Amino acid sequence: MNKLVVLFFLTLFFPFITIAQIENDSFKVETYSVLDYSSPKEFEIGGVSIVGVKDRDPNAIAGYAGLMVGKKIVIPGQDISGAIKALWKIKLFTDVRISIEKTIGEIVFLEINLKERPTLSRFSYKGVKKSSHEDLNDELKGVLVKGGIITDDVKILAENKIKEFYFGKGFLNTKVDIKESPDEEKANTVKLLIDIKKNERVRVDDIYFVGNKDVNDKTLRKKMKKVKKVGTIFKKSKFIESEFEEDKKSIIAYYNKLGFRDARIIADTIGRTKNGNLAIQLRIFEGDKYRFNNITWKGNSIYADDVLNRVLGIQKGDVYNSELLDKRLKFSLDGRDVSSLYMDKGYLFFRVDPNEVAVDSAKIDIEMRIYEGPQATIDKVVIKGNDRTNEKIVRRELRTFPGEKFSRSDIIRSQREIINLGYFNPESLGINTPVNPQQGTVDIEYTVEEKPSDQLEMSAGYSGYGGLLGTLGVVFNNFSIENVSNRSSWNPLPQGDGQKLSLRVQSNNYYKSINFSFTEPWFGGRTRNSLTVGGVYSKYGATGSGFFASTRGFAGLGIPLKWPDDYFLTNITLNMEKLELEEFTDGNFAVNSGTFNNLSLNLSLLRSSISEPIYPRSGSKILLSLKVTPPYSMFRTVDYTLTEEEKQGVIETLQSKKGDGTVLSDSDKEIAIRNEVNRLKFNWLEYHKWKIESEWYFNIIGNLVFMSSIKMGFLGSYDKDIGLIPFERYEIGGDGLSNYSANILGKDIYSLRGYETTDFNQNAAGGAPIFSKYTVELRYPVTLNPSSTIYGLLFAQAGNSWSKFRDFNPFDVKRSFGVGLRAYLPMFGLLGFDYGFGIDKDVDESSKWSSYGKFSVILGFEPE
Repeated sequence: MNKLVVLFFLTLFFPFITIAQIENDSFKVETYSVLDYSSPKEFEIGGVSIVGVKDRDPNAIAGYAGLMVGKKIVIPGQDISGAIKALWKIKLFTDVRISIEKTIGEIVFLEINLKERPTLSRFSYKGVKKSSHEDLNDELKGVLVKGGIITDDVKILAENKIKEFYFGKGFLNTKVDIKESPDEEKANTVKLLIDIKKNERVRVDDIYFVGNKDVNDKTLRKKMKKVKKVGTIFKKSKFIESEFEEDKKSIIAYYNKLGFRDARIIADTIGRTKNGNLAIQLRIFEGDKYRFNNITWKGNSIYADDVLNRVLGIQKGDVYNSELLDKRLKFSLDGRDVSSLYMDKGYLFFRVDPNEVAVDSAKIDIEMRIYEGPQATIDKVVIKGNDRTNEKIVRRELRTFPGEKFSRSDIIRSQREIINLGYFNPESLGINTPVNPQQGTVDIEYTVEEKPSDQLEMSAGYSGYGGLLGTLGVVFNNFSIENVSNRSSWNPLPQGDGQKLSLRVQSNNYYKSINFSFTEPWFGGRTRNSLTVGGVYSKYGATGSGFFASTRGFAGLGIPLKWPDDYFLTNITLNMEKLELEEFTDGNFAVNSGTFNNLSLNLSLLRSSISEPIYPRSGSKILLSLKVTPPYSMFRTVDYTLTEEEKQGVIETLQSKKGDGTVLSDSDKEIAIRNEVNRLKFNWLEYHKWKIESEWYFNIIGNLVFMSSIKMGFLGSYDKDIGLIPFERYEIGGDGLSNYSANILGKDIYSLRGYETTDFNQNAAGGAPIFSKYTVELRYPVTLNPSSTIYGLLFAQAGNSWSKFRDFNPFDVKRSFGVGLRAYLPMFGLLGFDYGFGIDKDVDESSKWSSYGKFSVILGFEPE
């Protein structure tokens, strides 16, 4: 710029030229010391030297300036000034000068003198957490580049990017100050300190609506799921523009459902209140409320109009709802749609287009134009991604087979069955249906992603009996006996055939248990009948004192049913159990010594439409079960009354155990005699035991799930003289999981969060023959990643138990509520925590509120 000023003054005050001539043998050189600016002259560029740059390409700079060797330019003229402007424009330099080095005749040699701008060496943040740095770096990618030139424009762009980032999170008062300073560590470089002050997140004080007549403000605010006003329960107030736009669409969608298909938001106004928060006003045009009028069908030959109208379920005069119309025509979760009607019969190419043929006085006539097309036949069924699981294991779960007609419901059911195997990630299960219209066939491709399905349980818990209890267990859910000899399939055991092998050992000074089970889900290989066999041995009691031991073997056969539908499964299990008690009093049983045999048949009927067993979002499970023993009392007559001689023998036996020096009380003698009578009565246990359990899952919105559950049980006897057996009863309360009680003490233990087992009187008598329990939960996932499924929950429970059927009252219950967390890890099973408050706990009025609360830990499986 200074050079241009000099040239301007030279033009005004020195209009003459001084020429010096130098002669030599080969050429003559003329050097212009001063140019006459009143007489421009054309020169050819003989050379261009670049001064003042280190890391720039001289040829590139000359090219930017447009001063290439051989080019003819006029001096003075636009060529030099244009070159200076071009170099300023690329913003790489803080000073640009162009001067004449020399001239030789009509050849000129130029010198471009430059001063480079400093480059960026590094930048850092101030005022924000380190966890935000990576996100900010992503926002500034391509803006702040190490080695790049820093200009005011670059700094303004970086500042705007950061503000946009925090504006998007609701921090509308974010301030950014970018400070530039030389970097002493490297010459001609600068470092930037980006000082960020987010300030408080801006909240919404109120949301106003203008023009709404048929829908009140409160309802419209509820339809805004993202932007909420201050004071909204369970939702923080914040303003994010993208979410605000989504909420506006939700409002219009709601109006459309109500028949206001012309509804729109005319304008939105956002202003600041005195406290710096926002006030939002939405101006709405509702328009007319439309209704369905005449609905006609055209092109249908397979199904009559009345059949299609019945499936559609929309009557003349109903409020116009385009979303409902589309759902009933294309796809409805409950299967009630016209497309399913056709596609389940193989009409894959079916298409229906609703056309509005008349609109009169807010009434809409619709003509349904149908293209039925030919039926499609399944050509190939392909399974991809099963790296560990044998293809036959997946294929036998499918409802789609080559040669059969295409059916959408069969594909949906196949998807459910694949998920329920538990071997694959439900979030990534893909189904593709490539069509061959010329042949009228379709291929069905199932793409799966294997996930870890085996479980390892290694845990330690403290018990009031025996102290620390150690547990080691493994469950192989995709085991293969056939591959035992195939070492390549071991990981760590042979796998791939869908069999289940379970081993579990527990031990401490007071308790020992080992159990084993094996399940073949396709017993015989051709049908879905499952066979389960196993055994359990447990011993409860310290060495040298009383004990309770149980040895049980079982075999069960599961048979799927096709009627009333194929969600039904029946199971028949034969159990043989031997119970041994020796001076055992911890179970509160009517007997404390003796050997008892329990031969029973367990019959159950299950209907389960639940998919995704780890985090169910829809479906139900209903279980009816009956456990029966032979009615021995019907085939034999036994007098359980002891003679005086037999009573004396019982007392003498007790005396010998206590020692000759011990004086037996009358109570000790009565208990011993009663125990002997019960030992004779219950040598072979006889009873009938009924249970009903149901679970229902409802997907409210997104991944938010509501679960409700009811469980009831009843234990009966065949002979009133024998009465109820002391085992197989129901105990309610506590965690439902003492890590061993449920396996050994001959009871069914049902948790009631917020209560101890001692809060229920019937538990003191060894359990109750009747119980009921009700549960509702609201669940929301933290993550549904197959490597760790985690969700939180709010719960409310109620339950009780009764000793006699005439006392049973399903509404006479103890209530609780609380919060919980569940984490399912494939290698460790279920981990969970609950904190429950027992509303009806029997505590002193002076007790603290914390006396009503109870913390529970769940390990390995969800308690009953």
